Amino acid sequence: MALVASSAEAAQVAEQLLHAHYDFVPLEEADLVVALGGDGFILQTLHEMLERGRVCPVFGMNRGTVGFLMNEWRIDGLAERLDRAKSFSVPPLEMKAVRVDGQVVVSPAINEVSLLRETRQTAWIEVSVNGRVVIEELICDGVLVATPAGSTAYNFSAHGPILPLNSTLLAITPISPFRPRRWRGAIIPDDLRVSLRVLDPKKRPVSAVADQREVRGIDRVEVAIDRSRALTLLFDPEHALDERISMEQFAV
Repeated sequence: MALVASSAEAAQVAEQLLHAHYDFVPLEEADLVVALGGDGFILQTLHEMLERGRVCPVFGMNRGTVGFLMNEWRIDGLAERLDRAKSFSVPPLEMKAVRVDGQVVVSPAINEVSLLRETRQTAWIEVSVNGRVVIEELICDGVLVATPAGSTAYNFSAHGPILPLNSTLLAITPISPFRPRRWRGAIIPDDLRVSLRVLDPKKRPVSAVADQREVRGIDRVEVAIDRSRALTLLFDPEHALDERISMEQFAV
């Protein structure tokens, strides 16, 4: 197993403690990765794996803030915890963004792909699902497509639905929609392709963001699940991530 840690002081201290108790190999030789940090860091680790083309299971321990995707930090019994860990498959989204100048940018997203207005002007966006136009003109600050793993993040803050982690669903959620006034989003099967076309990209420029990677000056974006590069997260059996995600619907 390999060990990676965020730059936060708590993560750096935990990294030193684990190195004193266990043997680790370089990341490129690992069959499993232990990540120390918060939710943002584990997403960063997963993205780095996708970029390197070497994907293996990740067991996170919380040395950050929220730690929704992380297990409890403990130094003892690591091998036993890994043996007992429950695995969750997390297929990422693939964003194919076409800029106004014709440049094409392809990027994975584990949480969500979002389109956001770049100026004070509202965005005008056409929404299509599997080639069928479902919203001719969405006037809004933006719109996002979220996975179950990302449904409790930006999607939830934009009043989108929480999706069970083991569901084969995607959420399409508008961000501060003005028209259609009553549309609050949709839940669709994750084998469908979502297309988002910017209707006036020069006067009302829009950027596309795949998790943390931003592409500006967007003409259109296609979003679909990429099952060929599914990621695996490991959790202590008592962590019950799927239950925690479901229970977030009742948080007040």
